[in-house]
Amino acid sequence: MSVDTIQDLFEHGLEDIYHAEHQLLDALDELESNTEREEIAEAFAEHREETQGHIDRLEEVFDMFGEPPEKEECEGIEGLIEEYEEFTSMDPSQEVLDYHNMAAAEKTEHYEIAAYGNLIPLADQIGMDEAADLLEENLREEQGALDELKELTETYEMDAIPAE
Repeated sequence: MSVDTIQDLFEHGLEDIYHAEHQLLDALDELESNTEREEIAEAFAEHREETQGHIDRLEEVFDMFGEPPEKEECEGIEGLIEEYEEFTSMDPSQEVLDYHNMAAAEKTEHYEIAAYGNLIPLADQIGMDEAADLLEENLREEQGALDELKELTETYEMDAIPAE
């Protein structure tokens, strides 16, 4: 696919975040199952439900183009998932893993926020106001998830992890 226009750029970004959201659906399930602290696991479960809603909204945006949803491999999310898998292969203690799970999720939220933040003005530029609204809804939910993760991270009992 040649990317020469704003619409091409928008479609490419849409396919990228569509792939990312699918990857994160599975990743959130893994984060939830790898986390012992109930409030953290619940946050992952809730965001997994929101992520399915993000996918549904993205599919609505694809419908506006009259095209079936397509995925463009999202190397950014793939890299974050690979980084997570490498960390878990080091067999960290559960306390360290719980904290790391929150940090890994925060990284993905920042990525998604940037992706949606870049797509919205492109949608506006090509006159897809309804698509921009759907993407804005996803963006707001991603920002809310990030805020919740930050709060959990800030209130985490660091005393459970040895300092050295």
